Amino acid sequence: MRFLILVFVYLYSFLFNSVFLKAQSIQKISGKVVNRNNELMMGTAVVLSVRDSLILKQQDFLDGVFQLSDINQKEVILKLTSAEFADKHLNINYSNAVNIDLSSIIVLESNNQLNEVVVKSQPSLLKYGANGTIDVNVTGTVLATSSSVNELLGRVPNIVVAEGQISVLGKGEAIIYLNGILINYERFAAIPVSQISKIEVISNPSSKYDAEGKAVINIITKQNIENGILGTASQHVTVSKFAGTSTNTLVDFNYTKGKFSFITNYGLQLGKGRELLFTTRTRPNPDIYVKSVLTTDWQRQFNNYSNFGAGIQYTFSTNSYISLAYSGNIEDLGGAVKSRNSIANNSGNSFYATDIAKNDVLLNQFINLNYNLITDSKGSSLFIGTQYSNYNGTVRDFIEENSVVDETDGKRFLKNDVGNTINIAMAQVDYSKKIGDKTKLELGVKFSYAAIKSGTDFFIADSNDFELDDTLSSDFTYNEKITAAYFNFGSMLGEKVNFSIGTRVERTSYDLYTNANGVQEFGKNYQNFFPNLLLNFNLSEDWKGHFSYVSRITRPRYQALNPYVIYQDPFTTIEGNPNLLPEKVHAFEIGAMYKKFDFKMGYTYKIDPISGAALQGDTPNSYILRSLNIEKEHTFFTSLSRSFNVKWWSSTNTVSMNLSKSVDNFYEYASGPIKPQIYLYSNNTFTIPDLFKIQLLAWYLGDKSYGLRSENPRSTVTLGIERNFFKEALKLNFTANDIFHKFMVSGDYEVGKTQIYYHRTYTTNYFKLIATYSFGNSKKTTYKKTEIEQTENNRAR
Repeated sequence: MRFLILVFVYLYSFLFNSVFLKAQSIQKISGKVVNRNNELMMGTAVVLSVRDSLILKQQDFLDGVFQLSDINQKEVILKLTSAEFADKHLNINYSNAVNIDLSSIIVLESNNQLNEVVVKSQPSLLKYGANGTIDVNVTGTVLATSSSVNELLGRVPNIVVAEGQISVLGKGEAIIYLNGILINYERFAAIPVSQISKIEVISNPSSKYDAEGKAVINIITKQNIENGILGTASQHVTVSKFAGTSTNTLVDFNYTKGKFSFITNYGLQLGKGRELLFTTRTRPNPDIYVKSVLTTDWQRQFNNYSNFGAGIQYTFSTNSYISLAYSGNIEDLGGAVKSRNSIANNSGNSFYATDIAKNDVLLNQFINLNYNLITDSKGSSLFIGTQYSNYNGTVRDFIEENSVVDETDGKRFLKNDVGNTINIAMAQVDYSKKIGDKTKLELGVKFSYAAIKSGTDFFIADSNDFELDDTLSSDFTYNEKITAAYFNFGSMLGEKVNFSIGTRVERTSYDLYTNANGVQEFGKNYQNFFPNLLLNFNLSEDWKGHFSYVSRITRPRYQALNPYVIYQDPFTTIEGNPNLLPEKVHAFEIGAMYKKFDFKMGYTYKIDPISGAALQGDTPNSYILRSLNIEKEHTFFTSLSRSFNVKWWSSTNTVSMNLSKSVDNFYEYASGPIKPQIYLYSNNTFTIPDLFKIQLLAWYLGDKSYGLRSENPRSTVTLGIERNFFKEALKLNFTANDIFHKFMVSGDYEVGKTQIYYHRTYTTNYFKLIATYSFGNSKKTTYKKTEIEQTENNRAR
């Protein structure tokens, strides 16, 4: 009995002392790592022993936030380390608080310029953030070898680029931001790849973003320099058996002295491109039998595909700056479009060969004026931005058409003259008020005005001269005003949950006039509310979670509303649809991060989704390709990603599943099966020190059936090798893209008693040699077109 009492006393004393010691020592250290622009950083937090520098605790962080528990020390050293910033050491002592929150820790970004020590660690491709956001690094990866932004985005995980659309898997078509400012597709095409630093894929945008689109892709360009000169010159040579040879010359130059910063760039693409479309249209009913076998071959000649830009910034102080930027692009397109259409019906067989000599010229110009002010010591900010865009396009196509109908040869000549202009003006004000370290209120307003005008004159030659064809000629005008306002409030619920709740309201008014198929005039005013809720859960050092609900809208593109005719052959035209409705979206998502694993799943419901189809025209043999609204669509998706980075190998891997069901009872679609679509992605970089770097990218997008149509699988395998010379002043890269030429968009559907199969081939199979020379004497970067406060840099439209 006495022995048991002694044991009990010893145990009690031991437990009491343990609890007492824990109460007198540091148990938990947490904080948020940011750079001088308040951007969240990625790296590793390490707790070291003061006595012998022994590692006590360690945690990798991908979104700037770290939390280290069960430390049980009175004094430690906290080391923050990363390839993105210089190492930072903090001495931490116990001071009547067992849980120490260091709030925001500002670190200095690592510099990797010509006259400095080179950071040898391999840059990570991805950084996973809150609310399912992904940061994609471009600099130093296989993405940087892309010749266009379209090609670059096609190499980003979970992004699908096809048939003129850029979509995020599980969400749908995305809108594009450039440095936090909304842009349209034409402005997007003018961005030089050499200026892109990273891509932000925001699948659950908050109310501060424009309500347009189902997701947001924010393109971040490289910053200017602090003092001195920095520039690059790059030459791309692309050889393709399918399309031919093309070249791309890119030059950019940065200069800063004192408070003035200047940046400029120029790019020129010359050579050839190609796209091939094979289509069959069959009405099997014997009473109305028709079978059309159509091949359309776009043989493009890039006479002058160039982009250019210049920007200047004046920094008043560390808290404010003003910037002015001008940019533009020219698309002078020649070449030919060759169409071959064989038609069989109950009346006999016929054949049509149409050759279109292309002469298209497009000039796009953009001006941005921005002002940013940090209003207090906590980091509250005011942003004022204005943007003007002007688009001028002309089409002067000469068409030669040959036919064989009932064994009788025919021939005629046609001309298609099109002129169009688009003017867009925008102004916005955003204010962010930091109420505390963990609480922020954001408010913003935006106004935009768009004016579109186009005219099409279609001529058919008779025995003497060309005469105007009124049925294929038309005029079109469209004016649109959008006023938007938003608020967003973010704070903490306890120590483990932060939330963001907000809403935006958009009021849209437009009027439309066209005389295609008779005079048509439309006008409408409507207002929409878009609430959203975002929750983040910091469950432990290893476990994090999120939940989101967002509502969105997708308005039809201006060109999709214009009913002007793009002529392919006597029985095939592409026409706009002035009756298109906006598409409304409600999206839910939950996700979890465990160490370097990222998992998410979600559901998206679409009302009046915008689709497209080949519909029968006014005659039995004719078809019109146009955009249209179907009734609704349901989409379920799930995704799992894992990245790792060792000294010689950096790898990013993703597997996703997407299940969709489309429903429509208006256009007489034939219902089909529902099958899930599998997506696999792997991006790998192997670095052989002091020799070369090998880059291997592969992805696979499986077949898909979603009720109204089916799509066939497609894939890409890209291999590149890169070597630096002259202390990294010269970089050579050789890339074999889409080695097996499996990127082909094909599928089938049935609408209005017609079975349609399509197969589209692009210029994706090629070999490319890139030489890039870097010069200059600068060390640090400071130029910004806009103030990017967080990974999610949001602006109202």
